[in-house]
Amino acid sequence: MSSVCAFYSNGQVTWQNLDSLYQPLPSSVHVYKSTDVVDGKPNIMYYAIADLKNKILQFTTDTASHRRLTPSQFYDRNEHPLLVVNCSFFSFASNQNLNLVIKNGKLLSYNQEDIPLKNKELSEFNHCFLGSFGISKKRTADVAWTFTDSASKKAFASQLPVSCITDSVGKISWPEVNQQTSLVIGHSGKTSPSFKKWKMKTAIGGGPVLVQNGEVKISNNEERKFGGRAALNREPRTAIGYTKDQRIIVWVCEGRSDSAAGLSLIQEAEILKDLGCVEALNLDGGGSSCMLINGKETNTPSSKGVQRPVPSVFLIEKK
Repeated sequence: MSSVCAFYSNGQVTWQNLDSLYQPLPSSVHVYKSTDVVDGKPNIMYYAIADLKNKILQFTTDTASHRRLTPSQFYDRNEHPLLVVNCSFFSFASNQNLNLVIKNGKLLSYNQEDIPLKNKELSEFNHCFLGSFGISKKRTADVAWTFTDSASKKAFASQLPVSCITDSVGKISWPEVNQQTSLVIGHSGKTSPSFKKWKMKTAIGGGPVLVQNGEVKISNNEERKFGGRAALNREPRTAIGYTKDQRIIVWVCEGRSDSAAGLSLIQEAEILKDLGCVEALNLDGGGSSCMLINGKETNTPSSKGVQRPVPSVFLIEKK
């Protein structure tokens, strides 16, 4: 098995090619593993890389309505795709996605954008714009900050991070977002909308965005995904990104065990940058992190090795 290297802030991460363990694979799809120590602690992580321009590959999603399935159950019900990985955050109480999911251009799930603040005296809400990963009909990948409105069949996206809007409105609408996030251009006084219709065929949400323009730029402050020290904790993680030559990278790491400590958001972002991602997005992690290649687990899930049921997955299918 061959190996490749990616430089990390404190050294060098070596990746071992595992293609032979996950056959059959198209020639444009590869699987890698690293067990290198990261910042003095043990680590286990995997990534798959796939060429967006390879027409025998289809990039899509699946979501279970008001229920959750394990990645293996999604694998079976989607006629055994090449790759299955968990994606959006979700509510354990309602089994509902908390991020957008788009399949064949149709918006199936919406972002949870209206978060009540814990203030006994005032009724206030944060309306946050969450990181999402999408693929257009022309097979071009994009990471953006998105807004969804159940009154619209399309998602809206900004190519720059947008700070939360705080007000007393329980549910913010697209006209209000459009008005409050417009940008003033130069001395002309003209305004331009930050958000435009996001014409994606396939998309999944998560957050925060980890890599922008090939550099580590984590938009956790704008998205407010992790509070306190949670962003610094070493946890199992899942992420997705793409390279300059339009290759998708799907990445997972183990954690919460003696053999794998997990990674912080910063460490995760550094790894994805070193792998060549020009943009990358953090997805749901912890016990949800699980990637299957041809139905076979790569990482061992942190919940005692048992796959956690999730409401949605990102898929790569082979024609």
